[in-house]
Amino acid sequence: MITSNGVGAGHLIRASAIARRLKPHARPIILSMAYSVIEVANALGIECEYIPGRDKGLMNRRKWDRYLRDRLIALIDETGAKVVTFDGVVPYPGIMSAKFKRLEVNFMWIRRGMWQRKPQGLALSVQSKLMDYVIEPGDVAREYDFGPTRDRDESILTSPVSLYNKEFTMSKEKARKFLGIQSDKPAALVQIGVGEKDQDERLRAVLSGLSKWQDLQIVMTKEPIDSDGKSLLPPGVQVKVVRHFPLADVIHAFDATVCAAGYNSVHEVIPAAIPTLLISNNRGTDNQEARARWCADNGMTLFASNDSLESIERAAEQLNDEKVRLTLIENCKRSGPFDGDQKIAELVTQLLDSDLSSLFAKRLRQQRLIALSKIEMDLSRLTRKFLNWALRIAAITFRTIFPHKKDGSEPTPVFISYSKNVNTSSKWIRGKARFEHVLFGSSDLYLEKRKMIAAHAYEIKSETIETLIENSQ
Repeated sequence: MITSNGVGAGHLIRASAIARRLKPHARPIILSMAYSVIEVANALGIECEYIPGRDKGLMNRRKWDRYLRDRLIALIDETGAKVVTFDGVVPYPGIMSAKFKRLEVNFMWIRRGMWQRKPQGLALSVQSKLMDYVIEPGDVAREYDFGPTRDRDESILTSPVSLYNKEFTMSKEKARKFLGIQSDKPAALVQIGVGEKDQDERLRAVLSGLSKWQDLQIVMTKEPIDSDGKSLLPPGVQVKVVRHFPLADVIHAFDATVCAAGYNSVHEVIPAAIPTLLISNNRGTDNQEARARWCADNGMTLFASNDSLESIERAAEQLNDEKVRLTLIENCKRSGPFDGDQKIAELVTQLLDSDLSSLFAKRLRQQRLIALSKIEMDLSRLTRKFLNWALRIAAITFRTIFPHKKDGSEPTPVFISYSKNVNTSSKWIRGKARFEHVLFGSSDLYLEKRKMIAAHAYEIKSETIETLIENSQ
């Protein structure tokens, strides 16, 4: 289950919800570029590997595509995987390359809808045809989806995917005791970003609005400080910081929430019927504003534009009104089922049974993929040839005028580890070192193969890669 590293942890959380459903029937393994993958996977008892994304800047794009391909093929061969799912905006070339080398494996693209009108939508037809299956997790606000994924006939639409599940969710009393929240006072969860000026200002507006709620316990998942480490709390406001995953399992500890209108947040608070203020964040492909407006227009949440601090403060203050909260709760109860994770898990499980998939149909699909690949490669080869020539001339000219200044810095070391320790792994993942995370309990042959892949990607000798045995537990 591959996930890219988007603006938030949406891809990873959606994959985790599906993996949680798959556990009784299969062996889900998450291969993610998200920094929090080990923390998330450990919390749910799911196997995982971290893979550095292209944005980590450890190698150029062409090398990274080959690196991703080799990592994926090695993991398929080690585990005998029959299905590969990818949750992300665009399937990477490395995934496509792995697909052509392991044609017997079913490749599924889990592609969220509600896209903004951006250039990524132009290549949807080709990208969709290069995967065996395309699944669209439903969206409660699909009525307001007018982006490029709307009404595409190659995708299978399911109900919304949600990590919220009554089977795993604690009662209000148990959740409050678990989080250390007083049982006799109201509590609100605030989940919005901090660290950038516009985000910090929105947080101050939210906290100012919530401060009108008498005896309210405000809970956050991050310290309310700016990039310089200064407090963002208005005078007289106190905040309790908790770190727990998944919050969907303790969501009933709160009388209200304030969060971005991302796919996962919305599809957790609505089935849980928690009164919520949504503030859209439109930095990625996700059209959060359209989703937030639909929820507000249908009386399921409150909504405030991120362009108006005054409206954010007023909307946050509205959560203090018990009548408003009761109305939101009742409207949320009218929403449909949020069991897309179960539906997708069932589709994956069916693909694990080779008898259910016609070998003839599979061959036709493979031939189509190969034909499309050849056309695409022929076109891209000509384009690349011209672009490479143009870029080379530009680079030579630029470097003649502005030569490199050597800083004398040495390449960072390469470490490889089976580590399941969240704190240790997070240090390596977020640091500058080149960290290779290996599936816990895998074979010695796989470890050696991974060393060879890393050595090729980083252009070093495999013997120089340090194995972190002491952190393997």
